Amino acid sequence: LSMLSRRLLAQSRAATVQVLATRFSSNEVIVDRLSGKDEGIVVFRLNRPSMKNALGKNLMKRLHEEADKIAHDDSARVLILKSDVPGAFCSGADLKERREMPHAEVGPFVKGLRGFADKLAAMPMPTIAAINGHALGGGLEFALGCDMRFANADAKMGLVETRHALLPGAGGAKRLPRLIGASLAKELILTGRIFDGVEAARLGVVNAAVSGGDGAAYERSLEVAREILPRGPVAVRLAKVVIDTAVAFDDVTANKMEEQCYARIIATKDRLEGLEAFREKRAPVYKGE
Repeated sequence: LSMLSRRLLAQSRAATVQVLATRFSSNEVIVDRLSGKDEGIVVFRLNRPSMKNALGKNLMKRLHEEADKIAHDDSARVLILKSDVPGAFCSGADLKERREMPHAEVGPFVKGLRGFADKLAAMPMPTIAAINGHALGGGLEFALGCDMRFANADAKMGLVETRHALLPGAGGAKRLPRLIGASLAKELILTGRIFDGVEAARLGVVNAAVSGGDGAAYERSLEVAREILPRGPVAVRLAKVVIDTAVAFDDVTANKMEEQCYARIIATKDRLEGLEAFREKRAPVYKGE
């Protein structure tokens, strides 16, 4: 082959590798918008089977991209975060990738993990984590960023960072104490203990533990999402705001937020539809207006 031919061949191969890499990384997060009776439910599916959904650069890039899109989508009524990998919700940080990461990149990368957990917590719609298997380190921290969590009874969870001479860097050390109290959170984090779904439910880390196959937690999450769908969309979103405010601030601030949110509800068409449906003894049809 001539020098030019070899150069063109090399460029073609490089382009092919780049396309395949892009396609592979884009498939690490699959977004499903359910239809029919489930219209309004959006599902983020983690799909990195070779690494049990470990949080690498490509996976995080995709999660941030999709989170930014969905946060401004009024048609999204409930968001479910699940795994397509049997027995693994998310195994935490990609330690193989982390070992090769320059020190200067570690801080910004961890900040990105924290940023995604914060994006989940700040989503305007209710968010649910369906934990089907191992949810360790950052994987559990992402679940803690959701409004609700349902886990398979045999799932394995833990903020295990101290085992690697680290500490939770994606908000776990602030969110877990809010759920179960400081003393229990310290016990779990400082020991790096791993616990199953049943124990997680007993401690209050998850809403409930469910028995069944690998998809049991997702099915339970879907059931709850379906209960939310018929409710007034504006009311659901504003109720979440009031609850989050009550947890984070004092009663005076929470009361002001409740008053402001209620004032917004009064002017909605949905409120009038609810009153009319009650009078006519029929199911209301809410449009989020």
